[in-house]
Amino acid sequence: MKIKNVTVAGGGVLGAQIAYITAFHGYNVTLWGRSEGSIERIKPRIERLHNIFSKELDLAPSYIGEENPDYPRSFFKDKSEITQEKIEELKKINDKIYKDLKYTTDLDEAFSNADLVIEAIAEIVDEKKAFYEKISTHLKEDTIVVSNSSTLIPSQFREYTKREDKFLNLHFANNIWRQNVAEVMKHDKTSDESFESVIEFAKSIGMYPAILKKEQAGYILNSLLVPLLDSALMLYGDDIAEPKDIDMDWKIGTGAPKGPFEIIDIVGITTVINITKASPKAQDPNSALAKAVKKLEERAEKGLKGVESGEGFYKYK
Repeated sequence: MKIKNVTVAGGGVLGAQIAYITAFHGYNVTLWGRSEGSIERIKPRIERLHNIFSKELDLAPSYIGEENPDYPRSFFKDKSEITQEKIEELKKINDKIYKDLKYTTDLDEAFSNADLVIEAIAEIVDEKKAFYEKISTHLKEDTIVVSNSSTLIPSQFREYTKREDKFLNLHFANNIWRQNVAEVMKHDKTSDESFESVIEFAKSIGMYPAILKKEQAGYILNSLLVPLLDSALMLYGDDIAEPKDIDMDWKIGTGAPKGPFEIIDIVGITTVINITKASPKAQDPNSALAKAVKKLEERAEKGLKGVESGEGFYKYK
């Protein structure tokens, strides 16, 4: 099917990024929030993205003619597309979508005309189930629904969507304009047509579609990343070492650009708490992981939620 109208449900760190990059690539985008308060919390994130995209485009002329430019790969198909003309075109698009992006709390307004719905609400099973049941009566017959869940698999939710053949997962990495990967995972009742439509959509918004051949909790990225973060959190929870030293040890020892606590700041502490609390290793309150969750919750209560709040384990202002 041809996708034109896209609704993103949830405007957290990734939800806002998904909505913005989708609009940036020419789709009609609506951001749905549960309440007016949710909408007001989304708007500063959109403003921040507009500023980030503006800065990226101001830097873009410096990439012209470079052999291996480190450019935002969701903006340009390849380095040959980085021209002054293209940059000016994207600057106009960036300003337009920032002004024109639609926000609503109304279910019918958000979902009745959507060709694609991208669910990006909290990583809480019961909340996702309730959301799918709530929107099911507002959707067109041919609407495709995808989840941006980072750990949960589509077969857990398909019956609640009332459209099993048109439901699958599409998981994005953070800093979507540069880490432009989107993991596409279907379940055994997803139609081939829906699967291919979502793969093509991912390509059209500048993503590399990483295709999973079967369901895997954690997909590819988080199957690799979560064990690293858990190990770092257990060191932190048991007071083995401070986050700064854990990060530096990892970066110096492996040559990685970021340490686990820098990654946690980027992902956002709230998301990390929700995912880590669900781990079997965190169910024992005396475990190192449960102790780490408690420390994270204390930091979150102080507003130290990561990059988005300006401070997490590190300061960003």
